[in-house]
Amino acid sequence: MRMFWNLKSDKNLFPFAVFLLVAIAVPVHGKKLNVHQVASNVWMVQGKPAELDEDNKGDISNSSFIATGNGVVVIDTGTTDAYGHQLKKIISEYTDEPVRWVINTHHHPDHTFGNSAFSEVPIMALPGTKDALKRDGSFFLKTVNERVGKAGDGTFVSLPNVTVEPGLKQFSGYPLKLIKFTGHSGNDLVVYDPQSRTLFAGDMLFWNRAPTTPHSPGIDIWLEELDRLAEIEAKAIIPGHGPFSRDYSPLDQTRDWLVWLDTLMKQGVADGKSANALIEVDIPGQFADMPLAKFELTRTISHFYRKYEDAWWESQTGKTK
Repeated sequence: MRMFWNLKSDKNLFPFAVFLLVAIAVPVHGKKLNVHQVASNVWMVQGKPAELDEDNKGDISNSSFIATGNGVVVIDTGTTDAYGHQLKKIISEYTDEPVRWVINTHHHPDHTFGNSAFSEVPIMALPGTKDALKRDGSFFLKTVNERVGKAGDGTFVSLPNVTVEPGLKQFSGYPLKLIKFTGHSGNDLVVYDPQSRTLFAGDMLFWNRAPTTPHSPGIDIWLEELDRLAEIEAKAIIPGHGPFSRDYSPLDQTRDWLVWLDTLMKQGVADGKSANALIEVDIPGQFADMPLAKFELTRTISHFYRKYEDAWWESQTGKTK
């Protein structure tokens, strides 16, 4: 996969060398951002497949930007104020167009806490995303600061300032289709760019990083919505975490992981196993090398298994436990 450092000077060796030195001299959190060109006017900034900590300083999720010809649309802004400002700077190295719009795909802090760097432009999200961030923001901020240390300095909860509904929306004549899902966080906005045929999936899709489930309304709901997502004809898919893809591998892997979790918990209840027993199961070979597989298995069992036990009890007795 080729990395495009600077669209404006990629064909000129000397400016490229100067830019490379600048990129090294002005790093994000001590390291340069991992930028990939997805289409002629679309870029993805790829985060690390890790949980928040002081080493990665919050750089764990994907942000993207689209140069529309009349301004830049930023999709997700990262975990900290510092990351947001560095993202803004990096965008200017790839296009002369100013940032004019921001879209938050959902309310989790690794996708919204860089909003403060873009406070002068519309920051768009589903109404439920804004409500959820208002509800959970203080707790998220405490967690981020505890985990990333000084990298979180200056970070605060910056709510979306424009709420949007699903449908086709024009960005100064550049169309983007906004599609609402709920499987990952309860309010998930997937963005489809019909011009480049790029699908910005947010955390509805993960690739080569185990999916997180703490705010999912249900694995069954998520799986059902993946079938709808698969109907979108895309040339490129940008997941919320992991590399972008030219095929549907992120969707396939996310589905396979969720199917395994669902089957594991249903069978575990039927066999009378405890949550602790399920946490100790071996990770299947297809996921054995996937970052955070054991960590996310533990989290999912801890907050979902009781629901599976209650559903089994109700199916057997006809009574709600």
